[in-house]
Amino acid sequence: MKRPGPLLTLLAGLLLAVFMLTLNATTGTKNASSSSQEASPSATPQASPPPTSTPPSSSPPPSKSAPPNADYAGRTDDNSSAVAVSLRGGKAIAYFCDGRSKESWLKGDVKDDGTMTLTGKKGAELNGTLKDGRSIRGTVDLGGQRYAFTADKAVKPSGLYRATATVRGAKLDGGWIVLPGGKQVGILDRDGKPAAAPTIDPRTGTVTVDGQTLTASPVTP
Repeated sequence: MKRPGPLLTLLAGLLLAVFMLTLNATTGTKNASSSSQEASPSATPQASPPPTSTPPSSSPPPSKSAPPNADYAGRTDDNSSAVAVSLRGGKAIAYFCDGRSKESWLKGDVKDDGTMTLTGKKGAELNGTLKDGRSIRGTVDLGGQRYAFTADKAVKPSGLYRATATVRGAKLDGGWIVLPGGKQVGILDRDGKPAAAPTIDPRTGTVTVDGQTLTASPVTP
């Protein structure tokens, strides 16, 4: 029997070569695949959204200041009565007087735009508007009648005055409007009975009633 000779040795060598080629081919594919995976990014970067711009908040308009403190005095359009208004700190007090028997004290607030609605007893009402700080134009509703008026800015001693006292058991309540130029319109009420008021001294406010000296003071809200 013949031993396998060089033929078997050659066959074994061939098989070993085929095995090595196969191993190299497999390893090369894996290496190429790994290299490709390493070269490829793991995730596609996403663009960040643009920052949202916040519009600047608009500041509220500055509030207007209250009308300046001042006094106003004038007459009604029909020249039958006088009206005086005193403004202080956004509040107002007014006096309507015909110098005989009809009068009314009114009060209320003044808006930033210079408009005002003042009220008094028995439904009396004054509606007015301050014009450039120089005058007040408006109406007074009293006793079923409406009186339009213009009251100009008053310089002392012009303005509004009032005195209250008890003289010889009678309760006195007097109101005076000193108009620009010095003319006075006033009513003195004695225990609920109105009549024309005596003249006051605007420099001192003194007035004599029933033989007694009283002092009328400027009126403010």
